[in-house]
Amino acid sequence: MKIAVLSDIHGNIDALDVVLADVAARNVDLCVNLGDILSGPLFPCETADRLMALDMPTIRGNHERQLLTLAPDRMGASDRATHDLLALRHRDWIAALPETLWLTDELLMVHGTPGSDIDYWLETVEPSGLRAATEVEVEARAGGVVAPLILCGHTHVPRIHRRADGGLVVNPGSVGLPAYDDDRPWPHKVETGSPEARYGLVERMADGWHAEIVLVAYDVERAAATADARGRPDWARALRTGRM
Repeated sequence: MKIAVLSDIHGNIDALDVVLADVAARNVDLCVNLGDILSGPLFPCETADRLMALDMPTIRGNHERQLLTLAPDRMGASDRATHDLLALRHRDWIAALPETLWLTDELLMVHGTPGSDIDYWLETVEPSGLRAATEVEVEARAGGVVAPLILCGHTHVPRIHRRADGGLVVNPGSVGLPAYDDDRPWPHKVETGSPEARYGLVERMADGWHAEIVLVAYDVERAAATADARGRPDWARALRTGRM
């Protein structure tokens, strides 16, 4: 079985479309989506309609939860911009998405960690910035969950981590946003350093699961210009450069 793993699209339908085209050329058995699908200053409704038609296995991320549960005046700028555009059909779709999903008895889909949609799993934030998580930190955040393959997103950092028990944790990176900054628990930047769309490929082989990260170039200018026009120069720079 070969599975394409998408995450953190953030309403970037131009990036999504090139990723879907690349996936279609790779004889993939299934495509899955790990959440943070719409939020941002780009094209949330178009992105939702595209994915609703595809009906792929999908979980919600923290931004879907926030769109459904926070009052608009408590939302961040990205969620508020999306909130104001979504139609009822889009809200109904994200409301029906599960928080996590056992796709098979050996494959678990989560957004952040098995117990949280907001915590980083394979990265750790320190006052000095972001670093890769240690084996001890990864296992503590697993909360005792064991599976041959766990797919996670949220941090936009592509990473493949082999656990001591042989299980694989894969973060495919972000389809739609290659850099951002945040202040939880300390101010930090996440920067991939280039503008490509990213997704993962995982494949079940005779000796277990294997993974690779795929980068796909696309014309970023429409998305970046849209971010600029909607008052988000931070997004525009991230889209063009992969840096903040």
